[in-house]
Amino acid sequence: MNVTVGLHDFLVSRTKRAWEPDEDLFAAGVVSSLFALELVVYLEKAHGVEVEGEYLSIDNFRTINRIEKMVHELRAATP
Repeated sequence: MNVTVGLHDFLVSRTKRAWEPDEDLFAAGVVSSLFALELVVYLEKAHGVEVEGEYLSIDNFRTINRIEKMVHELRAATP
């Protein structure tokens, strides 16, 4: 599954609005601790990665583009 398309669809379904790839999710006020947890669970299930350690940094979840970059890095690091 394309990370950007799937992630955008997930965000739209949860927030009821469209998102630009570089729009700051935190500045928009949509990311709560519960939502962040839902996002991590979604990424792990949809993309077969484990988001842990240094990847749990807020900066990795700030925009769709940053989340996509993180998922690609996690995929590359998975044997």
